[in-house]
Order: sequence, then structure tokens, then C-alpha cells
Amino acid sequence: MAGSTFGNHFRVTTFGESHGVALGCIVDGCPAGLPICEEDIQGYLDRRKPGTSAMTTQRAEADKVKILSGVFEGKTTGTPIAMMIENTSQHSGDYGNIAVSYRPGHADYGFDAKYGFRDYRGGGRSSGRETAARVAAGAIACKILQEMGIEVTAYTHSIGDVVVPADGLDYAYALTSPVCMPDAGASEKAYALVQKCRDEKDSIGGSVRCIVTGVPAGVGEPVFDKLDAKLSQALFSIGAVKAVEIGDGINVSKAKGSENNDAFCMKDGKVSVETNHAGGILGGISTGAPIEMMAYFKPTPSIYQPQKTVSKEHEEMVLEIVGRHDPVVVPRAVVVVECMAALTVLDEMLAGLGAKMENLKKIYG
Repeated sequence: MAGSTFGNHFRVTTFGESHGVALGCIVDGCPAGLPICEEDIQGYLDRRKPGTSAMTTQRAEADKVKILSGVFEGKTTGTPIAMMIENTSQHSGDYGNIAVSYRPGHADYGFDAKYGFRDYRGGGRSSGRETAARVAAGAIACKILQEMGIEVTAYTHSIGDVVVPADGLDYAYALTSPVCMPDAGASEKAYALVQKCRDEKDSIGGSVRCIVTGVPAGVGEPVFDKLDAKLSQALFSIGAVKAVEIGDGINVSKAKGSENNDAFCMKDGKVSVETNHAGGILGGISTGAPIEMMAYFKPTPSIYQPQKTVSKEHEEMVLEIVGRHDPVVVPRAVVVVECMAALTVLDEMLAGLGAKMENLKKIYG
């Protein structure tokens, strides 16, 4: 299977299945000398792990990370970092009824069509559980960016028709909210909506907003490797994402040029912009303004209502899914969005080190 490696300079390869022995990743290209420990990574994994509230699947995974290589005496050595997260709460028997049928909204049929064989226990590599390995790698990327004064912040922007207000957001509150919303009123409404969907044996979709601050101007490549193209690829690689916006997104299609252009100005002796409709990226290269993006997630496809489907023998049938599933994936996906954004920005920053002679002279001169 191709496609399990992300990045060119800060490379991440993930492995493992939802109901296998373990998941994990290999991180290659991490600079030596970064202070890192399992606790640094565990904090990110705890935000993603299941069983933490009524909003999540009750699969009780501890998601404890083990660093197997690449760290010595509390610092990275510059060699590949291997990390593993054991699966400890597999209920593979829950998936017996889908061994011979295709779940609506899942990748089951596509896997069968491509490989002629699939791991039907929770979807294998197509399961949302695969993102645990991404988060472990992304936690390291976030730590590196923080060392350079760059912060990546994401939160739930909407669940169903409940949308957080534009102003007065409390990012610290979002870390305690069961739906990861930075507004108490919206959080309460969203929680009630998710509970209603759960009671109706249904699910609901939503969106995650992500902001990266502190990125200097000049990060990203023009033409095919634009920073916004790379970020879009990163977010679309998260299984449930169906749309991505940078800056004002689709609203730019309704605006005039005089409304959409961000006027340049000087602030504190630096080139800046008066507005940020572009989301911090022009021509595929960062402008120094905050990088703003939005990822839109579909409803969890595993619902407890009877659904029409087809068997492997191409016979029409009705499927009733059992097991433990999220009524909404968005709250647990917030940290996944953060980590994919961090991995992308860091990789592009490393790619740009050789863009100027002065950079090489600073390092090797």
C-alpha cells in the first residue's frame, strides 16, 4: 500500500490498523537537540483518545505512546524516531456482520475493489484510529515550531447548525469543553444537539478552524507546491474531511477585488496587512499574517439505524451496525487538524532553508 508517508524533509510514515496489535509512526528528518519526552506527546494524544466523554466512542483505549528510538537523555539524536501506541480494547466481534457486506459511507467497497481483500475490523487503515499515529508525530512538529515562536491552535467552529461566534473566543475553555468549542453558550447548544442525534441513533457533522501564528513571510513554494495546496492536501488526508478553505474560502467568490485584496502596511517596522482575507498566504507563499484554514467533516458514517447496502456477492441487503462509534468526529479531530497543519508548515520551512545563499552561509559559513 502506497501513501502512508507524509512530508519531504520532515517525513512521517504511519503504520498499523484499528484492531491490530498496535499503531505507530517513524519520524525522519527531525533535527537533533530538541528536548522531547513521552509526556510531551501524550498530552496531544489525550486530546484525541476515545472514551473521554459522551461525545466520543466508549472504546476505552489509553493511547499510551512509547518512544522506541531517536531520543537519548531527553533530546532527539537526529536519527529516525519510532513511536508505538498499543491497541488494548479491540472488540473485533462487533464487525462480524460487515465481513461480507459494505458499510454505507465507509471505504469498505473501495478497498475491496482495489485490493480484492480488506481488514473489515473497523476498517483497518481507513479507520479514524489511524490518526493517533499522526498526532504522535505532529506533537513533535508542534514542539519544534513552538521553539521558533510559532503556535498552532485549532477548535471546533461548528457542529450541525451550531456555530461559535466570531468574537470573544476563549481558547483555554475549548480545551475543557466536551465539544472543543471556545464559547460556553455554543458549547452547551452543540452538546445538546449531539445528544439528540445519539438518542435518535444518528450522527452529525461539523467544522474545525485552525490558525497558525508566528510563521514568517516567505514559507512555501510557488506553482505546484504552494503552501495552501500542501495544507489542503494535509487536511484532506484526514478521513472524514470533505472540504477545506483557506482564509475567506468560498466567500471570495462573492467578493469584489476591492473588498478581497489585503492592503499592505507597516507595523512595528515590518511589512504587514490591514486585513487577512487571503488567510496568510499569497502565491503559495506565507505573508507573515496568521495562516487561517477551515476543515469540514462529514457525519460519522457508523450509525445504529438500519441501512440499505450490498453484500460481497452483490446481493442487496439491510445492514445494522453494532459496536462503539462517535456520534460526532469533530471534537476528537481538532488535535488531528492541529498536528497535520504543524507537520505541513514545518516541512515547508525546512524545504525553504536553501532558498537563499545567506541562509546557507548562516549555517555553513
